Amino acid sequence: MEEKKLRKEVYTNEFSGFDEFDYQDDVGGEDEVQEIIHKKRGGGSFPSSTSKKLAKGKGPMDVFLQRQGTLRQANIKDSCDKEARAMTIQKVARFFYDNGIPFNVARSKSFKEAIEAVGRYGPNLKPPSYHELRVLLLRKEVELTNEIINKHRQEWLKYGCSIMADGWSDRKQRTLINFLVNSPYGTVFMESIDASSFVKTGEKLCELLDRYVERVGEQNVVQVISDNGSNFVLAGQLLQRKRRHIYWTPCAAHCIDLMLEDIGKIPNIKKTLQRAIALVGFIYGHLGVLNMMRDFTKNKELVKCGITRFATSFLTLQRLHCQKTNLRAMFTSDKWMIGRWSKLQKGKSVAHTVLMTTFWNQVVYILKIMGPLVKLLRLADNEKKPAMGYIYEAMDRAKEAIAKAFEGNIAKYKDIFKIIDERWQCQLHHPLHAAGHYLNPAIEN
Repeated sequence: MEEKKLRKEVYTNEFSGFDEFDYQDDVGGEDEVQEIIHKKRGGGSFPSSTSKKLAKGKGPMDVFLQRQGTLRQANIKDSCDKEARAMTIQKVARFFYDNGIPFNVARSKSFKEAIEAVGRYGPNLKPPSYHELRVLLLRKEVELTNEIINKHRQEWLKYGCSIMADGWSDRKQRTLINFLVNSPYGTVFMESIDASSFVKTGEKLCELLDRYVERVGEQNVVQVISDNGSNFVLAGQLLQRKRRHIYWTPCAAHCIDLMLEDIGKIPNIKKTLQRAIALVGFIYGHLGVLNMMRDFTKNKELVKCGITRFATSFLTLQRLHCQKTNLRAMFTSDKWMIGRWSKLQKGKSVAHTVLMTTFWNQVVYILKIMGPLVKLLRLADNEKKPAMGYIYEAMDRAKEAIAKAFEGNIAKYKDIFKIIDERWQCQLHHPLHAAGHYLNPAIEN
């Protein structure tokens, strides 16, 4: 013991130049903290402002780590979790790639729920077989879907609902109609039918609409919404005669789209749209010109005009106007002049169009007209909130925006307002729209 004491004294004398840490031991709980008093060689201590607080059981190395901001050391388990997750999601991604599943499926709520359910189950989950997916699980899903629809039906009884008939044509030129039922609780898809044989006849369409009114329940239906074709107009009128308390309402989005179509028939606007379509078509019809355009626009694409969607005309002109400087630079560059495309008749024509001042002036004129109407179309065609209570107010604001864009010069937009008013009076000016506007608390009447 004396030898040990002697060795300790020698050790202390040799390292007397180093500071030491004195630990104030205590028998408190695990959550208590201890103050580490940094002793000086004279027996004093540093001021309390420099003292550190650490959890019980920490030593000098912990103080150093705390000073460096690295008190928490990386856990081996964290690294393993990252590697396991990387391997797992790689296999999920491979499932997408092997089966050609669109990437936007990853945003689906049901996909996330499926992944979470697999994680909760744990290892050794046996995947569903072909027979289970095709028969057993499908039947179970139908039962669950019917339970959800029954909840919707209860809401139909309380608040009423709207039947929506959305007609469209597939690649085989068949006329298909999707039937949906909308209520404050949400929208339910009923079914899609092939109406090619009787869609042109108003009486047949009336029978079809009436069949779905019976299916939903006449006492639950407030209105039937469809396109604005003459056949649907006649079907709606016949349905209102038979069902006195049911309204037929034209689709607001289709009405606004028809306004844009009528505006596109004005000679000056029609000619400008044709030139824009020819310009975009020529660029995308020649690979060399397309690559040249992408070089000048820094890979910014143009918008191709749709045949039946007249709102795309606005998007086409808007993108052309944004790239006006780059397109003019391209068609006046040496690369274009020495290329074989500049010798073509169509190439000379589109180059002349791009360099025309009157063409770009007319583009700006059309954008001032169509911009507010396209904004109104987006409001009517949105799925976030019902637009019926906002159509009246939005239309007034659209007309005000057009008038303001031309600084009140009536001669520049009187023909446009005439087209808007004609469509408004015969289609959009409807009792339910007026009621929705009047009862909307967000609008001051």
